[in-house]
Amino acid sequence: MASINPYLGFDYQCGPAFDFYKSVFGGEFAMKMKFNETPKDAQAPGQDSAEEGEKIMHVALPIGKGTVLMGSDRPKAYGPGTMGDAFNVSIAAESKVEADKLFNGLSAGGKVTVPLADTFWGAYFGMFTDKFGVQWMVNFDKNTSK
Repeated sequence: MASINPYLGFDYQCGPAFDFYKSVFGGEFAMKMKFNETPKDAQAPGQDSAEEGEKIMHVALPIGKGTVLMGSDRPKAYGPGTMGDAFNVSIAAESKVEADKLFNGLSAGGKVTVPLADTFWGAYFGMFTDKFGVQWMVNFDKNTSK
C-alpha cells in the first residue's frame, strides 16, 4: 500500500522548524542535508552562495509507525513561497496524554485556533498554527483506544 508523508516547504526557516519538531516528537533525523552539501551540477542557480548554501536541501524526521515528516528551504531562484491555509498536518495520537504533549509542544509560540477538548464525534481534538506558519490538527479517537 502506498503511504503519504507530509513535505513542508519553508523560506529559510526549515532548519529551525525541524529542530523544533524533533524536540517535540523526539527521534533522530534520517537525513538532513544543506544545499552546500549537494553536487554542484545538481544545484539550482544561486544555491552555491554562502547564504543559500547553509539552507536545508532536504530533511527527514521519522515519526511514529512508518510516517516521515520531510521538508526543505525554497531556493531564492524559485521566488517566494506562500504557507497555505488550505491544509493541515494531522496527528493521530495514541492517547489523551500524548495528544496533550504534542499539542502543547508544537503549539508553543504559535496560535491555537481550536483548543484541545472532547468533541461530539467521540474524539479529543484541537487545532493550531505553529510559530513557523504550519497548521496542525491533533486528534485522539477515544472510540478506538486500547
